Amino acid sequence: MRVVPSELYTNLIADLQTDRHNENQAVIEASSGQSVNTLSDNPLAAGQLVLNRAQMADVDQFSYSVSSVQGSMNSADSALNSVVNSLTQAVSVGTEAAGGTLSSPELQALAQQVSQIEQQVVGLANTTYQGNYLFSGSAVTTQAYTLDISTGAVTYNGNDDSNQVQVGEGESMAINLPGSTIFNASGADVFQSLAGLTTAINSGDTTSIGTAIASIQSALNNVIAQRSIYGVRLQELGADSTNLGQEKLTLQRNQTGLIGADEAQVATNLSQAEVTLQAAIAAASQVSQESLLNYLK
Repeated sequence: MRVVPSELYTNLIADLQTDRHNENQAVIEASSGQSVNTLSDNPLAAGQLVLNRAQMADVDQFSYSVSSVQGSMNSADSALNSVVNSLTQAVSVGTEAAGGTLSSPELQALAQQVSQIEQQVVGLANTTYQGNYLFSGSAVTTQAYTLDISTGAVTYNGNDDSNQVQVGEGESMAINLPGSTIFNASGADVFQSLAGLTTAINSGDTTSIGTAIASIQSALNNVIAQRSIYGVRLQELGADSTNLGQEKLTLQRNQTGLIGADEAQVATNLSQAEVTLQAAIAAASQVSQESLLNYLK
């Protein structure tokens, strides 16, 4: 009686397991499109991948911050553009009143227009974005301004601080200007100027009206100057957004280089693995049959 040595079976089983593993690995790579699916596939690449993904997460967070800040600043810029238009209208109304030919009722009607403009500007100064007041400084949950209709007094309720947001590695940006800088600058107070023009028009004194118009013009110039700061920062944010997009593209390419599978090579490996496995199975089957025949002899 001849018996196939147990070592032969052991080797056959080991070869079959190896061939099965190779086929499974090829199937996984083909389905995932990745050459690295577990740490053991390539420890070095897996470690670099962890770092790469952490950098991508940072880029995504910075991109989100930039997008949010752009939205906030665009809203602020739009509001200030409307303020500029309102103050320009007030100057026009004041110029009409300063002509010296209008009746008292006509002057009162013009004064009422300026009062309405002031209310519009208060509303613009209370502009919100995603529930936050844009011109309250860092006190974003506090309404920036309140108007006492009975007295005409406008009160600033915010603070003189700005909110900072990180928009890049080691790069932060002040995302707003406090209302006190825009609407209450010394010698260029928007609401005092509008209230002064209303009073001057009601008085009918052309000299007082002229002085009030000059005051509004100063306030208008300050608003324009402060609005330009938003314009500069929006340009910077646009550049940041472009740079972050390019950085993410680079990281995505790096990731593909680290773990991306060559589709043609994967297909070849899978085909070879299947052929090898089938050959091994056939060989094992043949050996088993021969061993049984030998045992029966």
